[in-house]
Amino acid sequence: MKILLAEDDRRIAGFIVKGLREEGYTIEHVIDGDAALAYALAEKDGLTQAGNTAIFDLIILDIMMAKRDGVSVCRELRTQGIRTPVLMLTAMDTLEDRVRGLDSGADDYLVKPFDFPELLARLRALARRLPTSVTINTLQVADLLLNTTERFARRGVRGIELSNREFHLLEYLMRNAGRTVSRTTLLQAVWGFDYEGAS
Repeated sequence: MKILLAEDDRRIAGFIVKGLREEGYTIEHVIDGDAALAYALAEKDGLTQAGNTAIFDLIILDIMMAKRDGVSVCRELRTQGIRTPVLMLTAMDTLEDRVRGLDSGADDYLVKPFDFPELLARLRALARRLPTSVTINTLQVADLLLNTTERFARRGVRGIELSNREFHLLEYLMRNAGRTVSRTTLLQAVWGFDYEGAS
């Protein structure tokens, strides 16, 4: 499952990215509202133009970000026809804040500080609400099939056992099939920004 995380606090973002990757999610992280909107709309355009399955399954938006706040990002996504479930993640915890976030088109609202198991539970709940026809959970390139929900890979009729890291790597490459992927991009997408090992 592929998640877009828009969070400007690098410490919190690092914690979320690390935890979600360990749970088997693929994460793209951006630090401001303009980048979040650009990523989501670029994915939509890629899907429309290329028939590509590289879309986000879930979006996590911080409300207080530079350039464009999460509420306006969410509103614009809905205006542009993006129906991907959105979880607002913010320190703003008044009733008015929650109502404003949900009325902007968000599907759920989680107040910081939060417990990581609750974040996971909310993401699972959002994923369950998607109709099967909307959830893009199977990637295919030639006879290679990868199911990102049930986490299995198959080439033809033969199943392939993969470690967590191998699964992430294969998913990233399949989502970018036909494109050149640099070593730096691969390291950041699969191993994370804080990876210090050699390639």
